[in-house]
Amino acid sequence: MGMFLHLLLLQYYVVSSFVCNAVAFVEEPHGGRSDGYCGRILRAQTQGTRRDGHHEFRLRVEGDPETYQPGSTYRVVLLATSPAYFRGFTLIALKEGREGTTDDDYTGQFQIIDEDDTQFMTNCPPAVTESTPRRRTRIQVFWTAPPTGSGCVILKASIVQKRIIYFQDEGSLTIRLCEKERVFGETTEVPALDCCACGTAKYRLTFYGNWSEKVHPKDYPRRANHWSALIGASHSRGYVLWEYGGYASEGVRQVAEFGSPIKMEEQIRQKGDEVLTVIKTKAQWPAWQPLNLRAAPSAEFSVDRTRHLMSFLTMLGPSPDWNVGLSGEDLCTKECGWVQRLVTDLIPWDAGTDSGITYESPNKPTAPQEKIRPLTSLDHPQSPFYDPEGGAITPVARVVVERIARKGEQCNVVPDSIDDIVADIGQEEKKEDDTPETCIYSGWSPWSACSSATCEKGRRMRQRMLKAQLDLSMPCLHTQDFQPCMGPGCSLEEPSTCMMSEWISWSACSVSCGMGMRSRERYVKQYPEDGSLCQLHTEETEKCVVNEECSASSCVVTEWGEWDPCSVTCGLGMRRRERMVKMPPIDGSMCKTEVAEVEKCMMPECYTIPCMLSPWSDWSECSVTCGRGVRTRQRMLKSDPAECTEELEQTEKCMLPECPVSCMVSEWSEWSECNKSCGKGHTIRTRMIKLEPQFGGSPCPETIQRKKCKIRKCRSKTKEERGGGGGGGGGGGGGGGGGKRRRRGKQGRDSVLQEQSGCGMHPWASWTDCTKPCGGGIQERFMLKKKRAKGTTMASCKDRKEIRACNVHPC
Repeated sequence: MGMFLHLLLLQYYVVSSFVCNAVAFVEEPHGGRSDGYCGRILRAQTQGTRRDGHHEFRLRVEGDPETYQPGSTYRVVLLATSPAYFRGFTLIALKEGREGTTDDDYTGQFQIIDEDDTQFMTNCPPAVTESTPRRRTRIQVFWTAPPTGSGCVILKASIVQKRIIYFQDEGSLTIRLCEKERVFGETTEVPALDCCACGTAKYRLTFYGNWSEKVHPKDYPRRANHWSALIGASHSRGYVLWEYGGYASEGVRQVAEFGSPIKMEEQIRQKGDEVLTVIKTKAQWPAWQPLNLRAAPSAEFSVDRTRHLMSFLTMLGPSPDWNVGLSGEDLCTKECGWVQRLVTDLIPWDAGTDSGITYESPNKPTAPQEKIRPLTSLDHPQSPFYDPEGGAITPVARVVVERIARKGEQCNVVPDSIDDIVADIGQEEKKEDDTPETCIYSGWSPWSACSSATCEKGRRMRQRMLKAQLDLSMPCLHTQDFQPCMGPGCSLEEPSTCMMSEWISWSACSVSCGMGMRSRERYVKQYPEDGSLCQLHTEETEKCVVNEECSASSCVVTEWGEWDPCSVTCGLGMRRRERMVKMPPIDGSMCKTEVAEVEKCMMPECYTIPCMLSPWSDWSECSVTCGRGVRTRQRMLKSDPAECTEELEQTEKCMLPECPVSCMVSEWSEWSECNKSCGKGHTIRTRMIKLEPQFGGSPCPETIQRKKCKIRKCRSKTKEERGGGGGGGGGGGGGGGGGKRRRRGKQGRDSVLQEQSGCGMHPWASWTDCTKPCGGGIQERFMLKKKRAKGTTMASCKDRKEIRACNVHPC
């Protein structure tokens, strides 16, 4: 085997780049795994080129936890920082201090996410490697932490890039995770032993939704956001409502996709003795409101030694099949006591029944059905929880489970603390009703008069009307509410100020035939402050008749079950209850005892059902092909339009790439004055750029035009002027150059003009400021005549002006 590995390493350095990348993970040619093969792979890798402390590659556990929760599932990601990449890899999870030479050295369980990217190594099943060698920048797998007591874990990766194997004992390719320390009284993730607690415990579950536009702003559904009715149970280890890596039942699917708890509750109740309490709370519309406006929904449930696990789920809507919840949370401690308080932040999970990726994705059943898994921030760029950095999803809810009472003799090893005692005597609150969100009721009526006119206990009633039932498949219950009461002048409060629990249900009758006795109990929640004993009864008994006849021809039946819901949701209907035959007559005759009973029931007055609406259609195309437009969507009315005021069409703005914008210019200005006072000159006119061309629009046209102008002929020079002024004769005197002409500049010509005309002129003044900062303006300058000189003719002496264009650049 050693020779085989040396050959591998030699081959690694001489074969082509593609092949050498595969060699690091090549497996033995003989299919089966040989003893210690994983360890030899690790040793072979470390003999390659090794770079410790290299940070282009990183192994990361999503959320960057410092500890692991036994039995929890985590997403593990191997990343390459751009422009780096890798072609192959190996990923393992070892117990701390182990070398990987035996099966027992490995811990936890990897789960493949994408079979095109990753696979288990054939000859070393605990390790994960690439499916095919190719350039890649990331891979991801799930890893389930080992059970309680496994100690610290080392997650380790090696990378193949070109001809280098990157492998680290410390640094960015190695992660050390130790088991999270469990606080006394905290739950155990996976029960290692049977529950050893005694008696029963009662808990209150309170659900705090934190899913809001402020905390989760991306694509937050403003109009229809809600939490569905919460449904769950306290149950035994033999029953699983839902779990990561499992498949959703039909009940879970209906909660996940439709928010309907009916099928889930039916499945729970069918489990019989596996379930102790069904847990339910009402739906929340909208999903989030301040606690001073709406109390957090809560429900109470009980656990005992055999049914000490608690599970629940609730849908966040609208969504494809996204939920939050707890699965198999154990409320029994290893000290044989009951958990006092549990607080857990919840992130959403996917039920695996619908393939939508956004809150309002159209229905798209997943076929075949996938396993339940937690959502992550790397699932899809369009997901509302997407984070390109792969950070942890911000929790959308928190659940608080508090113990509010214990009953029966307790056998916890650790003595009760003050917190235990306080928790047991805390005030119990009334259960929230589990009204489905599809039922719309009126407000409660005032309480009726008490049924008792004396100090004997009676009860009073209030009612509310069912105004609408939006889903006929979901019954609308709880239109009546009852409360204990006494006659005028009597008080339910005893002078001893004992706080008592509610009565527990009646026990079974003491006989199976004829007349017997049954009892019920309650317990003291809080004793009087003065230390006196409680005088209130904690047990009641009464007579009961199960089977009136006890002859050989009579049959033994159970007690009557609860009444079924009324057959109608409004008006007059019927309801039914049943009992079962426990033992047929001894003489073999037919059982003549009634096993079903029917009576009338009266529900609130019937009303028409307003506003049955279809789901919203998809958004239409944008109304424009470029720039800003609008798009619409519609829904259909399925009920009487006279009763419906809901909008049937919605409009929102949409934005497409900008439209081309051509240059816009102003009108031409008036032509300016001629820039010459005599002879040939020019005049100009300008226009301004109002809007520069954008997004490929037409360019700007010219903004300045000029044309020739001629006001009058300039005056001809006199002989005297041409001769340079009297007395010179034809000789041209005094160095005048004998009549030679010289070219003069503008300033020279101005001087000659002054001399020839006899005009006294000031020099040209400075140019004035431009009339416009851009887009073509005008500047002027002036030459002013001096005061009159004696003996000269001033008819031709006038002030002069010149004009020129300026700031011709576009605005």
